Amino acid sequence: MSDMLTLEKFEEASEIVKKVTSETKLIYSEYLSGQTGNKVYLKPENMQLTGAYKLRGAYYKISTLSDEEREKGLITASAGNHAQGVAYAAKKYGVKAVIVMPTTTPLMKVNRTKGYGAQVILKGDVYDEACEYAYQLAEEKGYTFIHPFDDLTVATGQGTIAMEIFKELPLVDIILVPIGGGGLATGVSTLAKLLNPKIKVVGVEPAGANCMQESLKAGEVVTLPGVNTIADGTAVKTPGKNIFPYIRDNIDEIITVPDEELVVSFLDIVENHKMVVENSGLLTVAALRHLDVKNKRIVSILSGGNMDIITMSSVVQQGLIFRDRIFTVSVLLPDKPGELTKVSEVIAALNGNVIKLEHNQFVSINRNAAVELRITLETFGTDHKNQIISALEDKGYQPKQVRTNI
Repeated sequence: MSDMLTLEKFEEASEIVKKVTSETKLIYSEYLSGQTGNKVYLKPENMQLTGAYKLRGAYYKISTLSDEEREKGLITASAGNHAQGVAYAAKKYGVKAVIVMPTTTPLMKVNRTKGYGAQVILKGDVYDEACEYAYQLAEEKGYTFIHPFDDLTVATGQGTIAMEIFKELPLVDIILVPIGGGGLATGVSTLAKLLNPKIKVVGVEPAGANCMQESLKAGEVVTLPGVNTIADGTAVKTPGKNIFPYIRDNIDEIITVPDEELVVSFLDIVENHKMVVENSGLLTVAALRHLDVKNKRIVSILSGGNMDIITMSSVVQQGLIFRDRIFTVSVLLPDKPGELTKVSEVIAALNGNVIKLEHNQFVSINRNAAVELRITLETFGTDHKNQIISALEDKGYQPKQVRTNI
C-alpha cells in the first residue's frame, strides 16, 4: 500500500489532470480573514468544469486503466459530483458510463450527469445503498467499478489540489478539507504532509454524518446507523476502509459543523465572493470559526458548487432568518381602528421593512381586549432587530418573537 500515495504518483497525477481541470487559483478572503483574525484563502473547486473537484480523481483513475478495463464500460455510485466526474472522463475516453445515484440526489446533478452522456440509475435513499446496487450491477454486467473515495488511485487524483495550493502558497499553515467518505482528505493530507510535515490538515464533517470522526475514535472503520444533513455530498454512513490508515496518520483533527452554520456560510460566500458553493463545500468555511488560532495562513477547500435552485432558495431564506435579517414578532392590540397604523409608525421610524402581516382576531374570547398581529420584518441584522423590539416595548406592546414561516 505504501508505494501508492508517493510524491512521484502525485506529480504524475498533477500533470494528467491538467488535461481536464480548470485553474482554480486561491482567492484571498478579506471578509473571512477579518472575521477570524487569520489570513484566509479559498480554493474554489466549485469553479471546475463539472462543478467539483471529483473530476481529478475520476480522470486520473480512468487514465490508469487498461484499454480492456475501459472498454467493458465504467460504473460508479455517487451523490452527484463523482458521477459527473466519471461521466465527463468516460466521455473524453469515448467509453460507456453507468452511474447509480441515490433517489434524493438534486435534479441538477442528475441532469448534468446525463448531459455528459452517462446512463443514470436512481436507487436507494443514501449513497451507501446506491453503492451496494452499483457493485451488484458491476458483477452482473462485467463493468469496471470506479469507487468515489475508497480507492488509492482516485485519492491520488484528488490530492493534486494540495500540489496546487503549495505552488501558490508555500507557507500555508492549515488546510481545511471536507470529509464524506474520505478520498479528498486522504489525497490532500498525505501529499501535504509529504511536502511539509509541520503543516496542519483539518478534516471537516457535517455533525449529522460524522462517520470518519466516529471511526477514528473507535480506531477502525465504523458505520453510522443513519445520516441527517443538508450537506448531501458528504452524507456517508461508512468511510473508506482502504484510505482509513492514511486519514488516521495524516489528519490532525476533525471538526464537525451543524447544518445551521452551513446556511450562514452560504450567505457569507454569496455576498462577499459572489460564488455559489454547495453545502458540503461550505463545511470548511463554517469550520474557520471553530479554529482556535490567530495570524495563520489558512486554505479552505470549497469542494463543489452543484446546488439546485430550490435548495438554494431555501438556504437563502433560512440564512436570512438565522442572521436576523428576517424575523417575526407577535403583538397584542385592542381591536379598534388606527392600532395597526401606530405599530407601523414605530417600525417605519426605525427603517424596518414589513414583508408580511397576519391578523388573528380569535386569539382571545374578548376581541375588544386583544387581537394578535404577527409582523414579519426585514432588518439589517441582530442590532436592528433588537432596536425595533425595544421601540415596540417602549410603546407598551409586549412583543414576542415567534418562529418565522415565510
